[in-house]
Amino acid sequence: MKETLADIRTRRSCRKYLPQQIRDEELDTVLEAATWTPTGKGMQTPQLVVVQDAPTLKQLSVLNGSFMGWEPDRDPMYGAPTAVLVFTDTSVPTGRDDSALMMGTLMLAAHAVGLGSCWINRGKQMFDTEEGRELMKKWGVADKYEGLAICILGYPAEGGIHEPKPRREGYVIRA
Repeated sequence: MKETLADIRTRRSCRKYLPQQIRDEELDTVLEAATWTPTGKGMQTPQLVVVQDAPTLKQLSVLNGSFMGWEPDRDPMYGAPTAVLVFTDTSVPTGRDDSALMMGTLMLAAHAVGLGSCWINRGKQMFDTEEGRELMKKWGVADKYEGLAICILGYPAEGGIHEPKPRREGYVIRA
């Protein structure tokens, strides 16, 4: 229990990664933990797609950055060598909630095995495009799914993780 609480307190988003690929054992541990994420009625609705090849990572980076008006050489995925795409089952009322909780589980599990991670937004926008739908089709992701977010993973580079901000006053109200 103490380790879990320590991981929650010390996990931070990583925004700079070493170029080396993560080990399969680490990835498998993180993915297995994600499959234990609580979901509405235990339906296990999120769908994960793991991307580790450089050309597809670049394609995803350019697609994601296009929604920010970024140039193609600016990487919104911070050079991470692994991306776990989280898709939401739109036919289930708790689909987005289940998928968001899975993102949290992915990031905590990554931290527990010594990896850096970061939640990358704009998954819905990316996969609502023709290019995004083609990728989903290529990966076998059913039409009832939409993108939620990307959990990037890798070994943190120096300066990639910042110190936490102090917790704000009034964060919790006891009624």
